[in-house]
Amino acid sequence: MSRLVIATHNPGKAHEIGAMLGTVTVELLTLDSFEHIPAPEETEDSYEGNAILKARYYAQALNENVLADDSGLEVSALGGQPGVHSARYSGPNASDEDRRLKLLHELESVPSENRDARFVCSVAVANAKQEVLFVAEGTCRGQITFQARGSSGFGYDPIFMPTGYDKTFGELSEEIKNQISHRANALAKLRGFLADEKWRA
Repeated sequence: MSRLVIATHNPGKAHEIGAMLGTVTVELLTLDSFEHIPAPEETEDSYEGNAILKARYYAQALNENVLADDSGLEVSALGGQPGVHSARYSGPNASDEDRRLKLLHELESVPSENRDARFVCSVAVANAKQEVLFVAEGTCRGQITFQARGSSGFGYDPIFMPTGYDKTFGELSEEIKNQISHRANALAKLRGFLADEKWRA
């Protein structure tokens, strides 16, 4: 069976991606399966650019096929911020809660009708030769709530309510989130690619 390394140490993200790719006959590993490798600096100004950068970096370092993603939350009232800086929004050592609290503080005076937002996710697969084999992007629209709700998911999930639902990603079941999220939309495209035997050569 072919191996694919998910370029993350985040157990929540690894579990989510594994669940979304569950029907694909590929052995999924994470960075925790290998000796520690310093993370690359994400210097690109787009999700796709950062996903490709990470996929190629870890593919070369591990001599493996690597799946990397980059995602972010874009808030209309903040001009699209935090965007590609979502993970570093409150500094390099901030927690998920720190980032959520900062965002909620910045939107404190913004009414519900102006709290539109969208999640964006780009995924990339590279092989040990640093060849980029696949790239895809997915989005999910919604709005930012006034306070965190729910304990499921990770990151900004508890303050993001997808369009058409009255619950946040932190409140929705894993089954529903894995059907409608930005990462789900991107990985749905990836499943078809992984099912093709040609990439495994």
